[in-house]
Amino acid sequence: MRRRAFILTFVAALAVAKCSNTIEPSYDHPVPAKGWSWRLVANGLTKPRSITFDSAGALLVLDEGAGINRLVLQDDGGTCLSVKEKTVVVANSTLGHGLALGGNGVLYASTRNEVLSWAYDAGAGTVDANSKRTLVTNMTNAGHTSRTLLLSQASPGWLIVSRGSEGNDDPLAEVEASGHSQIRAFDVGAQRETPYNYPSDGKQLGWGLRNSVGVAEHPATGGVWSVENSVDDLTRSGIDIHADNPGEELNYHGTLANIEGGNYGYPVCYALWSTDAPFPGLGDMKTGSQFAPDRNGNQLAPNDTICNTAYKAPALTFQAHTAPLDIEFDKDGGNAYVSFHGSWNRPDKVGYSVNVISWDPASGQPRASSDSKDAAVPVLSNKDLSKCPKGCFRPVGLAWGSQERLFVASDTTGEIYVVVNDGGKDSSAKSLTPSVALFTAAAILGYLL
Repeated sequence: MRRRAFILTFVAALAVAKCSNTIEPSYDHPVPAKGWSWRLVANGLTKPRSITFDSAGALLVLDEGAGINRLVLQDDGGTCLSVKEKTVVVANSTLGHGLALGGNGVLYASTRNEVLSWAYDAGAGTVDANSKRTLVTNMTNAGHTSRTLLLSQASPGWLIVSRGSEGNDDPLAEVEASGHSQIRAFDVGAQRETPYNYPSDGKQLGWGLRNSVGVAEHPATGGVWSVENSVDDLTRSGIDIHADNPGEELNYHGTLANIEGGNYGYPVCYALWSTDAPFPGLGDMKTGSQFAPDRNGNQLAPNDTICNTAYKAPALTFQAHTAPLDIEFDKDGGNAYVSFHGSWNRPDKVGYSVNVISWDPASGQPRASSDSKDAAVPVLSNKDLSKCPKGCFRPVGLAWGSQERLFVASDTTGEIYVVVNDGGKDSSAKSLTPSVALFTAAAILGYLL
């Protein structure tokens, strides 16, 4: 009788735990960290990059090469979410990455050359086409064309825009007036008749930043942080060091009211990641130390001493080629979540995960020391990186939804995931669909009874 009662309880629990959303990834399931659960919420998108929620609770998705989609979600609690309705808010094939939504109902998006805005009605889920404005222009370059957007909460009305380099090693990034490889902020609350000129207008938060795609503002201090995608194919003293150096970076830029930015080194100085791999002239350098690489032709390069004194060093350094593309703080600023898009130029693949970094909410700084190599702890990762990038999820944009649920865009698979720290109680829902779960339970019941 006890066994029968246990099995009946098991069947009932499975029935309660079932979720109407039964879509599954077509590749190996992502692997959550202990205590975390995930679910695939949406698929069939083109190339989802940045995501954000509107005031009605709908998810806005910047779908690269398509435009902006709005997903109205069926929310049955926990990770049990599905798409109830999908509509196109803006059809524009030139939109590439950046997306932001102001509390005043203004929607912002970026092309490789411009920042655009529209008046947005969250209740209707539509924009006023006649309200379209060009706010910032003159950002065109080849190479890295994402133009990340972040609306400041600490300094309302200011829009932060990140612009990457023209290719791997961009000499124009050494020229401050070029506007290449910089993060700048613009007062979009001001009424202007003409757009801002990116290279010369606004406030500069930093330059010498090769491709800082992820940008976030600490909720308690207002500090602006970025995650940097560093250079490929680097050599030093004629030795190929590119597999493990330089590292990707986490950089601090101060607040919009008190900017602490400067030159972060690119393309003349980089941050050391590995002290174990072959690295000429290592000396007493450690992870996070700045170093000078070989340069092409007549390009000048400083020495290591100048790199460590004249340029801004990262707060943290990450594994080379992991490609961080977004950073989001939780509501109290005690953790920062980073999406690592994953490597393409390394013998053994790395990245392809969402990681968490512990933060001190009071100081607004990461708890780990600048030479730490394990500050970023995986929350959701791929089981077999040899199948990446095509046979795995590849995270890009992050956004917080209700109930402290983190939503993740996967661009190569055209999907949206939800991840939640719930003690792992929803983790079985992905491997057992409702029908399979009940069939399995019935089979066990029949066998044991």
